[in-house]
Amino acid sequence: MHSYAYVADSRLDETRRALGLQTSGGRAPNPRFFTGFLGDAQQAATALLAIAKIAGTRYFQPTTERLRDPVVTCNGDRLRFESFSGCCGVYARLDVLGDALDGEVHDRGTTNVDVNEPLRRALARVTKGDPLHLTVGPDQVEFGTLDGAVVEKKVPLPPRWLRGFAETQVLTSKFDLKAELSAADAQRFLKTLPKGRAAVWAVPSGKSLRLSGSASANAVCLAGPNRLETLIPLLRFAKAVRLYGPPADGKPVASGWEVDLGAQRLTLVLSPEVTRGLSGEGAVLDGLAAGDADTDAELVGALLDFEPRVDVADLADRSGLSPARVRDALAQLGTAGRVGYDLAEASYFHRELPYGGIDVEAMNPRLRNAKALVAQNAVSWDGDTAVVGSYRVNGEACTCQWWAEYRGGRGKCKHVLAADMVRGKA
Repeated sequence: MHSYAYVADSRLDETRRALGLQTSGGRAPNPRFFTGFLGDAQQAATALLAIAKIAGTRYFQPTTERLRDPVVTCNGDRLRFESFSGCCGVYARLDVLGDALDGEVHDRGTTNVDVNEPLRRALARVTKGDPLHLTVGPDQVEFGTLDGAVVEKKVPLPPRWLRGFAETQVLTSKFDLKAELSAADAQRFLKTLPKGRAAVWAVPSGKSLRLSGSASANAVCLAGPNRLETLIPLLRFAKAVRLYGPPADGKPVASGWEVDLGAQRLTLVLSPEVTRGLSGEGAVLDGLAAGDADTDAELVGALLDFEPRVDVADLADRSGLSPARVRDALAQLGTAGRVGYDLAEASYFHRELPYGGIDVEAMNPRLRNAKALVAQNAVSWDGDTAVVGSYRVNGEACTCQWWAEYRGGRGKCKHVLAADMVRGKA
């Protein structure tokens, strides 16, 4: 549980159509990032409501839990609003690009944003043609003290959210564009989706998609089709809808769904199954287990400055590291929420989530257990096969229960990780 302080409630001034989003955290207490107008107020309000709705929804085992506040990053030329569903199975991000911002950028950084129920109701009343003035963060003169003007709220941003941010950037960096639909075709497809939770596959077919029970070339996994309902209100503004995913291998996998709104983009990433959160996919473990990841991450992290697009080749040149080591360093930085991945631009971006004292090994017990096996000299070799305790590792396969259950679908087991660590030192 993390305590965040807001100078006041976020609110929409109905008379002036001025949207004030209160923030807390970031590089300074109650940071102020942007003041100005948002282009197409109705579209922006609808997209912000989608982000807030995701943050307040559990798609697996629904409960009436407290809403969680989204986080916002100012990358200088854009604002990014991000959230996870309560079950961590859906990641959402709204990118408000420079052409939709008419105002002044005061600072770069990341913080959490108060989107309360009165604000949600006010945003729902914004209509076409309305001007919408946005202030992200309070004015300097509005700062108060904790025992005075500040409204304190207990906002549960659990470590699972942080793990979700880390896993999502690694997973999506391996996605490819699979299909692009017009807004009309996307609307027809989404409105006819089944309500079940079982994973199906969306396969490009002409200008639209068809559903299949098995994977094929360019197919995108769709588990829990109801999790895409959040996109439907935005389709009236959309220019296109794009689908992203990894190479299909027949197993349920995560998928990305982007609504192109012109100067804004809303992206959803769905976990492979409704019962699975993105926080437990194990995608970061390879990068974290790399021998030089810790020291490389310190070097690469010092070179980041809230860039909207982190260029791996440029970082490799500036740091003197290979591109592969830079990517491993980014995975390490991702465990602290310091980088994300933008599917539309196929590039990383820099952010700093309001978390402190990150214990990477505590967040990744398989990594901790693998390091313990290495420290105990529990890894030996029988030809090309690693013997780790009482288990045998051949490539990424292992004779342990984890491998038997997941077959590599949730990342490597501790025995494979330990073997990789020892092999890397050889």
